[in-house]
This record gives sequence, structure tokens and C-alpha cells, in this order.
Amino acid sequence: MRAIWKGAIAFGLVNVPVKVYSATEDHDISLHQVHNADGGRIRYQRRCEVCSKIIDYEDIDKAYEDDGRTVVLTRDELKSIPAENSHEIEVVQFVPVDQLDPMMFEKSYYLEPDSKSPKAYVLLRRALEDTDRVAIVQFALRDKTRLGALRIRDEVLVLQSLLWADEVRAASFPALETSVRISAQEREMSAALVDSMASDFEPDQFTDEYQEQLRQLIEAKLDKGESLDTEETFGAPAEAGEGEVIDLMEALKRSIEKKRGGGPAETPAGTSGSAAKAAPKTAARASASKSTGTKSTATKTASTRTASAKTAAAAKTEAAPKATAAKTARKGA
Repeated sequence: MRAIWKGAIAFGLVNVPVKVYSATEDHDISLHQVHNADGGRIRYQRRCEVCSKIIDYEDIDKAYEDDGRTVVLTRDELKSIPAENSHEIEVVQFVPVDQLDPMMFEKSYYLEPDSKSPKAYVLLRRALEDTDRVAIVQFALRDKTRLGALRIRDEVLVLQSLLWADEVRAASFPALETSVRISAQEREMSAALVDSMASDFEPDQFTDEYQEQLRQLIEAKLDKGESLDTEETFGAPAEAGEGEVIDLMEALKRSIEKKRGGGPAETPAGTSGSAAKAAPKTAARASASKSTGTKSTATKTASTRTASAKTAAAAKTEAAPKATAAKTARKGA
């Protein structure tokens, strides 16, 4: 990694020199634009609308326009702004982590000690650990004064830039102001669906499918050229649904049955392989579905007192021997 900025954390009268690194990176495949008729690359030029000349980047200044008046700001003038010249990450307060709204998080940076002794760096890290708080800081980076949160990740200080309060839009949707009645049965079924999909979050289990398929398309195009058949590469496109309208309870039932490997009428209760056949893409989800089987079955049994018997496979299987015995007794009588 290459440091993008150097500065110091101002922690009271304690100064902690640090180097700043981008903590994330973009792995998306880079594509450029071409003319579809001849394949010529499309390029954008910095052309002056007054003299029509193509202008080099070093000859470009910035400007602000207001009511027909234009104010041109040179690079030297912009660099004269005090905040631009500041290389200080000022700690302004320490707050509980749960007071930070995730909506405000913007970009993350790793901070590395930039001195012969990392003692001050470790001291600040220990202070955050001991108090279980996050440091709110202010700093300037890339022509902008920023708000940030200083926290710990794997014993490294991480600086997360935050949006300013006026940069987060307020949500106002008339549809949510309508009174909606949710029945107890619907809540039970939705809870059962959550249980069937419950798992621990493991980021490594997820991949960017679009980028994988884009790479697959590029490799197929390199191999076959204009004779490429996308249906052969990806398979036939999925057909649109028939637009069947079902009620919310039926949708919940079908969702639970799908996650558990099919409905009770199709799959014998207690068959361990049935859940594995319909397991989600990730191993973590499949494991969680098995581990929550007991809880979700209990929820399902309770809900079927008023719902369809389809959602009570386990209870139905357990009761089957008793029903058979009762029928035999009646015949004998």
C-alpha cells in the first residue's frame, strides 16, 4: 500500500504522527467506450469554448458562477485556504459507538504510526479500548474539510470519514403514513422465515456475481469473437413469471417451504437431505438453517393452529402413528 497523506492526530496535548492509507480498493473490471461502427475509442477532450483549443490540465483553473458573474480561483489561491494546509486530525470528542448512524459512514482509512516510537499511537488505541468509545475527529483531505470517526480494527487505528449532518437526506414517504394491520399469524410466519435464513455474517462467502459473469463474457468473446452465443455462454434467459397474485400468508408459507427444501407434501419430515438440496449458495446459510431447525419447527407448529397444515410437517409426521392406531381401534370396535 502507498500512503496518500501524512499528518498527526491531536489528542489533547498528545501528538500522534501517522500515515494514512486507503483501507478499501475497487476490483471492478475497467471498460472504455468505443464507436460501435468501427471500434474506434471514444475520448473526452478538455476544449475551451472560447478559443476552441484543447487545454492541458496544468493550464486549467476553477471558477464559481453566480448571477452571471464568474469568479476564477487559481491553484495558488485555493492552496492559501488554511484548512487546505492543515495536516492535523483533531480529536474533538469521544462518543459511544452506538450513537453513530451507519448512514453517515463514507470511506475508511488505515492509520500507521509515523515515528520511531509507536508509544503515543498505542496509548490512544488503548484509551479507545479501555473506554469502549469512538473518537470524533475533524480533518482536511483532498480539498475538503471532513468529519470522521476514529476506531480500532485488528489493533490498527481506522479513520472513517463521515457525512455532515446536512448531507444525509430525510426520508418522507406518504405510503408509510398509511395505517397497516399486521396479524399475529403473519408476524409468526415472518419470524419463522427469518429463522430459516438466520446465519452468522461471513463476508468471504459472498462474491460480486456481475463482475464474475462480465469476466466470463470477456473470456468467451476473446475465444469466439463475433460468433459468440450468449445463450450458450450463460444459458437461456429466465422467463418472466406469470404474474400470479397470492396473499401475504401464502407467500410466507411458500418462502419457508422453499428454504427448507420443499413443502411437507413433497418431502418426508425428518429427512435431513431435503434441507441440503435446497440449501442457499453459502455454506454458512446452510449450517444456520440446520441449527435453527428446532426453533423454526416449534414456531411453525404453533402457527398451523390457524394456518394450512402444510407448515406443520414435523408435527404431522409425529402425529401420523397415533392417527393410524386410532383408525385401527375403531375398525376393531
